[in-house]
Amino acid sequence: MDTQLLTQAPHERLAAYLGNDLEQVNALIRARMASEHAPRIPEVTAHLIEAGGKRIRPMLVLAATHLCNYQGARHHHLAATVEFIHTATLLHDDVVDESQQRRGRATANLLWDNKSSVLVGDYLFARAFQLMVECGSLRVLDILSNASATIAEGEVLQLSTAQNIATTEDQYLRVIRGKTAALFSAATEAGAVLAGAPEDHVQALFQYGDALGISFQIVDDYLDYGGAGDGIGKNIGDDFRERKVTLPVIRAISQATGEEREFWARVIGKGVQNDGDFEHACALMAKHGTLESTRLEALAWADRAKDAIALMPEHDLRDMLSDLADYVVARLY
Repeated sequence: MDTQLLTQAPHERLAAYLGNDLEQVNALIRARMASEHAPRIPEVTAHLIEAGGKRIRPMLVLAATHLCNYQGARHHHLAATVEFIHTATLLHDDVVDESQQRRGRATANLLWDNKSSVLVGDYLFARAFQLMVECGSLRVLDILSNASATIAEGEVLQLSTAQNIATTEDQYLRVIRGKTAALFSAATEAGAVLAGAPEDHVQALFQYGDALGISFQIVDDYLDYGGAGDGIGKNIGDDFRERKVTLPVIRAISQATGEEREFWARVIGKGVQNDGDFEHACALMAKHGTLESTRLEALAWADRAKDAIALMPEHDLRDMLSDLADYVVARLY
């Protein structure tokens, strides 16, 4: 491997390794987000797509196809499909969450309006399905359409679990598998299927994407209580203030005394939050070891991702994907 690549973060190494493919994917994205009759569509889409995201999901598609020795040219369509699905969900999420910042910039719903965000998100979903069809594989279409349904289902489930202190860990896992892991696993699985990989490799890449996505989201939820903010729009305590029932909260509630449970019912269930409540929540998590157990859970899922990718043949990309799992949990230290 190029020694210069070794000094970069895993996602940067992936981007450098896949540079030519990513250029073609970006060109395809720009072409397909155009609209002859509705100029607001490319305006809104460009605001989010060109906001400096890492393109992790398209890179997972490209890495999976190369890892499985794909020789065709439809992997660019598949990567663009995944990015359009991701962007569409972000536009919808920001409306649902009434967000004002995304990747350090004002959200589309703030700059334009909710109607524009929802409708442009719908347009991108439609474009995604056009690109899926062009991939020429019914199984790929099945994987990505199922993932789209799972993402929507996860978002709806999150609405029903929000502010509900009776939410279980199983319900939490279904939410994060839907909102985050489903598209990760669809990206890697569909890439392998497009390449005509043997079934054991398809399943290994699916398991890798699933575990990576779950670890990614658990880390995000941990950092809301155990981090220092990401500097690009999310601040420590945001999930607490929005009364999201994430793994650290679920585990703290499961071990709570009667008095502590009343606290959680007030701040999460009823939304009555006073000065010092966030600090008290963190103190309760420290008391019960909630943050440490959440950290260990994220690390365990990262290990599952590494175990899955280790089943693939030796390849520079296999090593980069394994390093990516370590990179996801590096924020925990």
